[in-house]
Amino acid sequence: MTNNVEPILAKVAVLIPCHNEALVIGKVVQNFREALPSSRIYVFDNNSTDDTIGEARKAGAIVRCVPLQGKGNVVRRMFGDVEADVYILVDGDGTYHAPSSREMVEKLFAENLDMVVGCRISTEQVAFRRGHVWGNQLFSSVVTRLFGRRCADLLSGYRAFSKRFVKSFPAMASGFETETEFTVHALELRMPIAEVPTPYCSRVQGSESKLNTYKDGLRITIAILRLFMLEKPFIFFGLIGTGLGVTSVMLAAPILVHYFETGLVPRLPTALLSTGLMLLAFLSIFSGLILDSVARGRKESRLLAYLSFSGPSEC
Repeated sequence: MTNNVEPILAKVAVLIPCHNEALVIGKVVQNFREALPSSRIYVFDNNSTDDTIGEARKAGAIVRCVPLQGKGNVVRRMFGDVEADVYILVDGDGTYHAPSSREMVEKLFAENLDMVVGCRISTEQVAFRRGHVWGNQLFSSVVTRLFGRRCADLLSGYRAFSKRFVKSFPAMASGFETETEFTVHALELRMPIAEVPTPYCSRVQGSESKLNTYKDGLRITIAILRLFMLEKPFIFFGLIGTGLGVTSVMLAAPILVHYFETGLVPRLPTALLSTGLMLLAFLSIFSGLILDSVARGRKESRLLAYLSFSGPSEC
């Protein structure tokens, strides 16, 4: 397989989003240059206040700047500006294993995949914060249940993409929730994807994580709910409608029993509340039906964009 991969590597772009990573970015660029010698390495700087740009240029990377703060905004520019057949996306914090990128590229081409996720494995306890491990497992489990396919490392920042994935990806997120969008986009279009175990290291001393456990955890939670609503509106609003309907029936049951026994309605406000909740239940369900048609049209548009590009094995 190695002989077949060499010409392919000339079409690979390594995309590195960065914010204040001057301590490690030079080494990251060097490591990926060694792992994928024929690739083009791009560093997209996101308002760094240190010498990230200078260090990246010294290491030979192509440097571009994105003034709008947030990883999702950087990814949107990366995917729009860079042309390649295969894209390696990796955080610039020096925690990911560069040699694994070659295996990811080979797997992408050999199996004609659209996304390969580098699933992080670490024996260093300091590499993962406890809250991050728990949160990643929780979010991965939720996405698996909502979208119907197992995802071992939802929040991994190390991925290989085909061109047709990148050019059909809507990139609506502004922050770290963009990783969730990657997975949901692939699952909803039923793209062939795979996972590759990759070593994960702790940050170098003096380097700080940009991920805020609680703030970004809340944003990821909201992103999952938003994606569930947008991609599966009938189920989303159907569940809301069902809850409202059940509540309405529970409130109305004793009133109806009393009415049939005496012919009187003893609690008129409760009866009105029950009626209002039932109307909202029907409104929610019909809204889900309408929005489901809209979601289908949006999905078809993304699918047409996806199909307009050839697969990795055809490049």
